[in-house]
This record gives sequence, structure tokens and C-alpha cells, in this order.
Amino acid sequence: MDIDTPTPVQASSIPLLLEGRDVIAQAQTGSGKTLAFGLPLIEACDPGRHEVQALVLTPTRELANQVGDVLIALAKDARIAISLVFGGRAYGPQERELRAGPQVVVGTPGRILDHRKRRTMRLDRVKFLVMLDRGFAPDVERILAMTPRSRQTALFSATTPPWIEKIASRHLKDPEITKADEGDISEPDIDHVVMEVYGEDKFQVLLRLLKEPVEGTTLVFGRTKHGVRKLGQRLRTMGLDVAVLQGDLSQEQRDRAIGRFRAGQVRVLVATNVAARGLDILHIGRVINYELPETHELFTHRVGRTARMGRSGQAITLVGATDLAKWQSIERGLGIRLPRLGANGSTPAKAVPSAGAARLGGSGWRRRRWSRRRATA
Repeated sequence: MDIDTPTPVQASSIPLLLEGRDVIAQAQTGSGKTLAFGLPLIEACDPGRHEVQALVLTPTRELANQVGDVLIALAKDARIAISLVFGGRAYGPQERELRAGPQVVVGTPGRILDHRKRRTMRLDRVKFLVMLDRGFAPDVERILAMTPRSRQTALFSATTPPWIEKIASRHLKDPEITKADEGDISEPDIDHVVMEVYGEDKFQVLLRLLKEPVEGTTLVFGRTKHGVRKLGQRLRTMGLDVAVLQGDLSQEQRDRAIGRFRAGQVRVLVATNVAARGLDILHIGRVINYELPETHELFTHRVGRTARMGRSGQAITLVGATDLAKWQSIERGLGIRLPRLGANGSTPAKAVPSAGAARLGGSGWRRRRWSRRRATA
């Protein structure tokens, strides 16, 4: 694959996984996590056994597709078969693949449980299991209970929320924990700005931003399926060619929207949080939070769609008067007060660490970087 230098998460995780250790790895989006678990996963599988030996659980269909593409490329010469199992597509083709005995299944928890109920998939021979974020926690718990306790388990995430400790204590065996260090080359180079739109219509601010010339494409996040669909329609009536991605679309429609955006046929993708995890498109130069996410972890996942694999990017968050309480909660979770910019173009303030910054160990190095950048801007 023309890769000869591992990223930090690969360098720290691959040896541990090859040794058979359970691993919890925290690394920023775009840091190479798929290869970090994918290489040991392929090594763990026996091509002579036509049964599910490795299982990768993803929170979204889009992430399942992306992980599957990488693993299929890795497994080609190893004679390891990869099967993708997720909703929005017919059961028939998936069942035929599963009957052929793939060594690896990548999928979403809901569809995997469906196949278990239909008795088209067995999980009692799984020896290597990977979780990419928690996803739908009750479904994940049920799946874990169906796999052998002797399995090797790895959990990869961009954040380390409290539920990780619960999962680790119940389902992992003495896991090795790896985190990104300060100065890590996987540190995202994201220029953050919070735009205060208290006295101006938020849609008009967004429209003005989207009409500005920028390098790369733009990903706009809304909160609900209905809201994203309506926002996409409004932007189109204003003459903008945008793609829309939300959970009510069929899988074919979702694939078409992502395909057009990935190919650069449209410069703007309007999406719900379904695009916050796993959308690995290098040309995304800007993320705009039109509506706030529910948690600071989701904020981290959203903005991580830009500045991938050493590139730089911009994250703009629009905050209206009714958003203040939620935004303050997100900033407390991040441990930083991000730079503010009035919609009229007033100069942003420096990023100031919050009182809780010292207590948040997961991304303190990023908070310091943001502060330094603004101090020297």
C-alpha cells in the first residue's frame, strides 16, 4: 500500500496486538487506526478455516464501508475473505457471503444481531474482536456476550469517555492503554473559530460562508434528519449544489451522496451525525457546525473529518443565543474556550483553557496547541 512509516497509533498498537494483548487505543481521526488493528487482525486469521474468526463492530454503515475497503485491500494476498454486514441492503447477498464462510465480518451491531436471529452467522469461533467507538451500547453488549471469552479484544476511539472503563472492566482482559502524546504527528492541525450569530439569521451566515472561496470541500453538520433535509433544500433554492446525507435515505441514496462528494462533483455535503464517524475524505478543508452536537465527544468526531493525515483544516461553529447553554457544556467537556468571532467579522479572542482542563486527560495536548496558535496569530 506504499506505506513504510507507521503513525504513532500504529507503532504503539500493532506490536501489542501481535502479542495477543487486549488494547484500548485513543488516537485522533485520520491517524491510521484502521491499519493499526487491520494488520494484526489479518495475521490472526487462518485462511484454511471458513468461519468467522474476526469481527469489527462499527457505529455507522459509512464507517463499515470504509473499514471494509481497507481490510479487503490488506487481505487480498492473504486469501482472507471479508464480508460487510449492515442495514439498508438486502439480506440475500449478505447471507450468501456468510454461507461461503468469510474469515472476517465488518458490520453494524443491529444487522449483525439480525443475522444471528436468522441463524445465518455464528460468533462462537470469533477470536479477534474490534470495537470502533461504542455505537449502540446494548446491541454491542449482546454481541460481546455471544463471542468466546477467550477472544482478543481491541477498542479504538478518538475520545475516551467514561463508558470505556465500564466496557474494559467487563469485556477486556488487562488491556494495554495507548494514547496520543504531545507533539504526536497525528495531532490535527485545525483552525477553530466560534461565530456568535446572536443578532443575525444563522442561515444567512451559513450562506455567506458557503459562497466564500475556500480550499477543499465543506462538510456542514445539522442535528436532525428532518432539519438536514430542509437545510439542503433551502441551500439548493439559493443556487448551491449540495449533497445531503441523513439516516432516512436508502443505502443507495447514501452511497450516491457520499460518492458525489468524494469525487468532488459537489463541494458541500450537509449531514447529520451519521457523517461524524468514519467519513475519511482527505479533501474536506472545512467543517461547519450549523447546529451543535449533543456532546463534546461528538464535537471531536465532527471536526475530525477535516485535517486528516497531516493536512490542515478549519472548523467553524455557529452559536446563536439559544445555543449558549449547550455550547458552554461542550466547552467544559473539551476543557477550553475556543476563539470567538462575531458574524460581523470582529477579531476573535484567544482560546482560554477552562477550569476543567487539568482534569481532562484525553486531549490536553490539543488544547495547548489551540491556545498557542491563537496567541501567535
